[in-house]
Amino acid sequence: MELKTCDHPVRLDKWLWAARFFKTRSLAVEAIGKHRVEINGQPAKPSRDVRVGDLLTLRDPGLPSREIRVLALSEIRGPATAAQQLSEETPDSLKAREQARELRRQGIEPAQTQEHGRPTKRDRRQLADWNRWSASAEPD
Repeated sequence: MELKTCDHPVRLDKWLWAARFFKTRSLAVEAIGKHRVEINGQPAKPSRDVRVGDLLTLRDPGLPSREIRVLALSEIRGPATAAQQLSEETPDSLKAREQARELRRQGIEPAQTQEHGRPTKRDRRQLADWNRWSASAEPD
């Protein structure tokens, strides 16, 4: 299925939604408001126009930023296969994301590094056993 493209500039939030980077336009507006989206290295607003050839930078917390080149414009959200034709990720961005994915795969399990916080069920059982068998200073 082919996606209907347009010749005139499109609002950034509409384009991000149509290109399926966000599930809803309000999520796209929220990310833009948190300064997680830039156009050509400049901070963006939801109403900013996107043009063919623009370089978008999308940042997600805890992940490397994605650099996206705009290939086509659309205001209509279509199927995912058609939405993929609207943009292309830069090779440097793909390489950085692959390296981060490999580091996460080889990394330590986050739950194993946790030393503080809420005790697990196993920790609570050990504490209960310790309290049950510890010597008390009070005579019976």
